[in-house]
Amino acid sequence: MGKGGASIPDEEWERFLREAEAGIEGAPKEPSARARTVARRLREETGPTDGWRTHRPVRRARRTGWYVAGVLVAVALLVAALAPGRVAGWFGVGGEDGGNAPLAAESKRPDKPPATEAATQLATLDQPFRGSPAARWADGTAGISLPAARATGWMTKAQVAQALDRTRDFLAESSLDRGVLRGERPRKAIALINPHQRDVQDYLATAFGTPSRKNDPLLLFSRFEKAKVRLVGDVVKTRGRVTYREGRRGALEVTTDVTYVYPVVRAAVGSDEVVRTIVRREVVMSWDDPGKIVTEPGTFSLVSYKVDTTNGGCDTFTGYLTPKFAADRATSSPGDGAEIDPYDRSKSMDTRMRENGDAGCGTATRE
Repeated sequence: MGKGGASIPDEEWERFLREAEAGIEGAPKEPSARARTVARRLREETGPTDGWRTHRPVRRARRTGWYVAGVLVAVALLVAALAPGRVAGWFGVGGEDGGNAPLAAESKRPDKPPATEAATQLATLDQPFRGSPAARWADGTAGISLPAARATGWMTKAQVAQALDRTRDFLAESSLDRGVLRGERPRKAIALINPHQRDVQDYLATAFGTPSRKNDPLLLFSRFEKAKVRLVGDVVKTRGRVTYREGRRGALEVTTDVTYVYPVVRAAVGSDEVVRTIVRREVVMSWDDPGKIVTEPGTFSLVSYKVDTTNGGCDTFTGYLTPKFAADRATSSPGDGAEIDPYDRSKSMDTRMRENGDAGCGTATRE
């Protein structure tokens, strides 16, 4: 399981806003946005900042079942012949959704992680989300909940609605676009980032050609190396929400917190072992008033970004998510960090990263 993040120190962000507003000649046109650390920890402490985690699959447990007799058995057998998936759902196995209805949109932070009853069920090519809570999640952008728009800061209600739509566009272009997932450059997503935020632009120019711990494109974008793995089907499951408030200088500050679940197989023809890579990202962006801040219409400035990955690689700065399969796990060492449930959205990203600290590669309790 891996994590990483970047944020802008308060004093530098304040200096950027003050100088941009005043129009000082030679003033920087953006704050530094690549000190690779968690926002809160950046202000509170020094020392190593990146702890990266790999995944070890949960041990497959034995299951027991309940049985009934007599007429009820005969009825169940008859229905099973007609609709086997439905009957399997009665016992919590077999169905893509575990026998449960799709979840409603996430309107607030949940108070507990999802149930684990189906965690021992193996994913298949036909049911790539089998055994995962994501089976009940929505597909693509449908799983990213947008709040109702209201006039905020310098923006009218209509402008806020447009900014929220463009925010979701960025999430789609950075983490759901099929070309980007196959390793292509996320040009449409990058086009939505303030081009005057020079430090961010420098990071983007470097990250895709020479990725490193400091310049890792996975902090903002999901990419797989198509020569090694390929996605199963056309669906990426998502769950998350978008919130907003008035930021500095009357800007619209938008926070996105979304978990993405990607089912993949090896790229070789005939591969049928399905594993999942899970990525949770929190991106905070500022839709600035162009009358006060150097920006371009329809673009935002990055305030902070954090990422936590499961089965995406640990200390592997290739610029791609690198999932492990059974043969890889058989020869790899267990992580030295804490156990983490990648589907648990009851904790904020700040809390999760603070609790994990710099423990290095840890263990996901399920995939």
